[in-house]
Amino acid sequence: MQFHHHGYVSTDPRMQPAAGVGLDRPADLPDEVDVLIVGTGPAGMITAAQLAQFPDVNVRIIERRPERLAIGQADGIQARSVETFQAFGFAERITAEAYHLTEMAFWAPDPEDPSRIIKTASPPDDPTGVSEFPHLIVNQARVLDYFAEAAYNAPGRLTPDYGYEFKALEVTQEGDFPVRVTLAHTSGSQKDVERVIHAKYVVGADGARSGVRAAIGCTLAGQSANHAWGVMDVLANTDFPDIRTKSAIQSSTGGNILLIPREGGYLFRMYVDLGEVPEDDAGNVRKTSIDQIIAKANAIIAPYTLDVKNVAWSSVYEVGHRLTDRFDDVPADERGTRSPRVFIAGDACHTHSAKAGQGMNVSMQDGWNIGWKLGHVLDGRAPEALLDTYSLERQVVAQNLIDFDKEWSTLMAKPAAELGSPQEVADFYTRTAEFPAGFMTEYEPSMIVGTADHQELATGFPLGKRFKSARVVKVCDTNPAHLGHFHAADGRYRIYVFADRAAPAEASAVRELAEWLAGPESPIAVHTPAGRDSSSLFDVRVIYQQGHHDVNLNDVPDAFKPTVGPFELVNLENVYAKHPDIDIFEERGISRDGAIVVVRPDHYVSQVLPLTARDELAAFFRGALKPAS
Repeated sequence: MQFHHHGYVSTDPRMQPAAGVGLDRPADLPDEVDVLIVGTGPAGMITAAQLAQFPDVNVRIIERRPERLAIGQADGIQARSVETFQAFGFAERITAEAYHLTEMAFWAPDPEDPSRIIKTASPPDDPTGVSEFPHLIVNQARVLDYFAEAAYNAPGRLTPDYGYEFKALEVTQEGDFPVRVTLAHTSGSQKDVERVIHAKYVVGADGARSGVRAAIGCTLAGQSANHAWGVMDVLANTDFPDIRTKSAIQSSTGGNILLIPREGGYLFRMYVDLGEVPEDDAGNVRKTSIDQIIAKANAIIAPYTLDVKNVAWSSVYEVGHRLTDRFDDVPADERGTRSPRVFIAGDACHTHSAKAGQGMNVSMQDGWNIGWKLGHVLDGRAPEALLDTYSLERQVVAQNLIDFDKEWSTLMAKPAAELGSPQEVADFYTRTAEFPAGFMTEYEPSMIVGTADHQELATGFPLGKRFKSARVVKVCDTNPAHLGHFHAADGRYRIYVFADRAAPAEASAVRELAEWLAGPESPIAVHTPAGRDSSSLFDVRVIYQQGHHDVNLNDVPDAFKPTVGPFELVNLENVYAKHPDIDIFEERGISRDGAIVVVRPDHYVSQVLPLTARDELAAFFRGALKPAS
């Protein structure tokens, strides 16, 4: 964390100086806003936290509840989400309070006595080391609290407006605030009283029964699996030995259980198989009592028993897989004729089972994707065409998720007798580990993702996939660090310059690139508005092949040591050397001739280029950004 560059700070350094709308933020919801976010779930709150980093963008987020969420239904936090938390500044704190998932136990009927279950496998959760971050279990409400804190600590000082329910909207295409939104108070003396808000853009993160989705003519299409599950968060005593280990339990006759230990050491969640649902059930399965769910759980885990002392939360649901055909208000036959004004995210556009633990995780990536793009457009950095990429990118991700979840949830519901072997579920879990961890997303070429013409220069950073961090050493203070951990959710593009073989003081391609980056034709000069720091839109970092003792900071070009803040202090923390034990050039397949790796604000690799490809680098940013006025 870097601070003091605006003057001495003795208070919490996570709270950035207020700016723009954050200087005098009105307590009451104004009549006109740049962005109105509907819903304070994971998708809505991460969108708010990202947009709060753009202090000149007037953003409000509304919620029909009168206060914060107390008990969340989602709890699985994949490693990709923890990477995201790192960018928003709270990964370490939420990791400290969460349950850490390191193995998964698989239980099946004992071949010698099928009335009993035995453990058949316990593979590691991340067998391939796909991320340095852990797989966590933590209450959704705590995730929302941390995002709320990040939004408030940002320059925009954003806080939710509770007690407002979305009723309707109309895109008028008139004036500066063309989206007319009708809201109603949900509590207090003005309960049911309606009011109208005018917005430039609306983000509907209002759940599976989304009113925003209905208002733009989208519907969830898909099918139900006609299979029901009871889910309960409980405090209980049991002799089941893996009660504190995530477990898939399959019995011979009594159905299946997915066991999720929760944070705190005592609480755990059980998804209990309630069996097939008749077509004429008419919702009766949802009337299954908690006592019936507990009895079913005891039948499945025999010969072990479960003595429930307290039920924190419970529900019954039927597995369904549904998806909208678009994530914004522009129908397919109008795409390209106008820019979208209304967007939907999270459960508003994709629903699936809870078995893969993806709902909250994918929803957060929806919100981050649209958040920085709206920030760039409203801040004047990027053309409106950038907003077309949201639906194009995220709809594909959601379809892939539903395809995966259908296979996983079907496998979880199979009777043990129908499995090919007791290892079938465990083998699928291990084989597909990278997908549920959140690392299989790969965006197609677009105005913000280049083509793979030079991919061979950095094979470990595939175009369109998330930037996979690796260890380096920060030259200025000799501290080992993960390169990707400095990528904050501040809306900036990252330009990582991996140097060639030459020593920093020698004539080289990287020195020539640095001279150009400091000149009038570089993207920094072309796109950075007058009066802003040279690093306000771009975070440029250099990684040398030498060890840190062989890099003299005085030999490093000034392009990698930008001046920041009102005192024009020199930032020395963007210069890195290889780690003594792990060479990032070898670990990520980076050419010894060097490479440029451009990374989007949301961690995805945008471009890989040779050090000499200055024209290509400039052309990429001319497509992604507007020139400064």
